[in-house]
Amino acid sequence: MLDKVGESPGRAISSFVALGDSFSEGVGDPRAGGGCRGWADRVAGQLAGSNPGLRYANLAVRGKLLGEVISEQVPAAVAMRPDLVSIAAGGNDLLRPGADPDALAQPFADAVAELTAAAGRVLVFTGFNPATFPLIRLIRGRVAAYNAHLRIIAARYDCLLADLWAMKVLRDPALWSQDRLHLGPEGHRRVALRVSEVLGVPAEGDWRAPVAAPPAGRWLAQRRADAQWARTYAVPWVRRRLTGASSGDAMTAKRPDLLPL
Repeated sequence: MLDKVGESPGRAISSFVALGDSFSEGVGDPRAGGGCRGWADRVAGQLAGSNPGLRYANLAVRGKLLGEVISEQVPAAVAMRPDLVSIAAGGNDLLRPGADPDALAQPFADAVAELTAAAGRVLVFTGFNPATFPLIRLIRGRVAAYNAHLRIIAARYDCLLADLWAMKVLRDPALWSQDRLHLGPEGHRRVALRVSEVLGVPAEGDWRAPVAAPPAGRWLAQRRADAQWARTYAVPWVRRRLTGASSGDAMTAKRPDLLPL
């Protein structure tokens, strides 16, 4: 499905609410002084340039499953009745063994229907193509199946669509953080440019621009990096899955209220 840009909808946006998990929270894009920035904060800044007084809330919390986003964040967003609400959720579900993308589709569709009734426009994201890194690429088929549902849902409810799977530039490892699960600062910047394009908001830069090639690494150095990644990130992640813990446990939204940016 083509992105539904319309006639510069960004000019009419005076309030924006972001929902989801670590992707929308901005994990991997640290902010000077602490916390994280991310694509949503960057887009809010772009929107504020055309809409002085823009109000912005970010309810996303890392580690949240789709059901948690729906039960905890969607009602709050509905109560705010923003001009624009974004939802990106389900990725953490797909990482779990036995996840069924078909089973995730209906609750996502129900959430979008509820948001559509309360917000001016709803922005939906497809999942990334996880082919870049070992292990994570094992869920590629699940993500593709889930994305097929998301595109249909976005079309059914006349949503704006940011198709991350189609952003081939995001397959470059240089755009990802060291944990290989979250975008790095440049990755978040590219997504912000893509969203600005979908919204019809002027932004400096081209998300399609080639990434500078890094120095060629030797095979042994790459394998050592893989081993270091497994010890530092993969093992703790598996441990949390086995114990039922989440990286977002005890965390709250960084911008829970719809306030001027």
